[in-house]
Amino acid sequence: MNKPVKQKLKKIFGHKYPGLRIRYWTNDENKDQTAWILNEIGKVKPITFGVVINKQQIESIYVLTFRESRGWEIKQTFFTDQFLGASLTERLRLNRHIDSISGATLSVIAMKKVARAALYLSRQVRLTSPAVSIKPNGDSSG
Repeated sequence: MNKPVKQKLKKIFGHKYPGLRIRYWTNDENKDQTAWILNEIGKVKPITFGVVINKQQIESIYVLTFRESRGWEIKQTFFTDQFLGASLTERLRLNRHIDSISGATLSVIAMKKVARAALYLSRQVRLTSPAVSIKPNGDSSG
């Protein structure tokens, strides 16, 4: 990650994103589709999210690993469906309102940050077209 990307991620997350690299996958048949696995702290523990972006909109978002004692409701489709089709504004905000869940506020905030970050990172991949290494099994990662 270069310095401008790190700065934008810091703006999105409100803190420096740990790590020097972020792994992502591209679809060889649909270059507009990327998949991201990102972590963000809920209240005290990291939550692992999977986000698929297609044509700069959220195609799917999942909670892959939830480690907190509260806020697990964000895993439910009644909540995650709100993100489908969301895109990023020029001010790095989601283009739609996401309803919160009582008792899961910090988990909701974490998911919104990850959604914004995945959309931003996907935009950067499309703009910069970095070299993509193809692994023997056909997986792509940047």
